[in-house]
Formats: sequence, structure tokens, C-alpha cells
Amino acid sequence: MKFSIVAVLAFAMVVLHGSETDAAVVKREVPTDLESLSKYFKELSALLTSTTQDLVQKLQAQELNAKAQAYLEDGRAQLKPLADSVQAQLQPLTDSVQAQLKPLADSMQVQLLELWNKVLDSAKALPASSK
Repeated sequence: MKFSIVAVLAFAMVVLHGSETDAAVVKREVPTDLESLSKYFKELSALLTSTTQDLVQKLQAQELNAKAQAYLEDGRAQLKPLADSVQAQLQPLTDSVQAQLKPLADSMQVQLLELWNKVLDSAKALPASSK
């Protein structure tokens, strides 16, 4: 953050001072009138203040983002052993329930298939309607 402020201030000094060489910074004409010079510095000060505030807000947002990410990662790291433990404890229960329900499901499937076959046989036995 300090580097950004120093960079902005250095840039402002370069812009204000101008350049004696053919550098990329364009030399500005400095107003000679005291009132216009005062207005110029006030505007520059306001610009630097708003730019600095914007940079500070962006840096704070990035820091907040990084803190939130770190918090999520810490929470994930703390919850993973708990989730593994719960899964290990529930696995025998799910295996037991599955073992008990499989014969019931198989029996139900056989009964439904028999019922379906009876319905088909009954439908075949119906006389065809003539039109």
C-alpha cells in the first residue's frame, strides 16, 4: 500500500515538474497566474486524494477477499476429519440397511413383474372391439 502511494506521488511530481528530455511524460504548461495556479494545485490535490482513497479501498477489498479465502480453507481443513469420521461411522449402517432392503426390493420386483404379466394376459384375453 505504501508503495502505491509513493508511486502515485512520484508520478504527480514528474507530471508537475515536466521533463527536459524527450521522455514519454508530456511537459505541461504551468499557469502563471497565482489564482489559476492555486486552483490547479487544489484540483491536483483532490485528484490525488480520491485516487489514493480508491487504491486503499481496492487494497482493503483484496485483503478481505484473501482473509475470507483463508477462513474457508481453515474451515474446510477442520471439517474434513469430522466428515471422514462421520462417513466411516455411517458406512456400516448404510451397508446394513442396504443388505436388509435388497431382498425386499428383489421380491417386489418379481411381484411387479408377475402382476404386469397378468395384466398383459388379461388384455390379450379381451375380445377385440369391432368398429
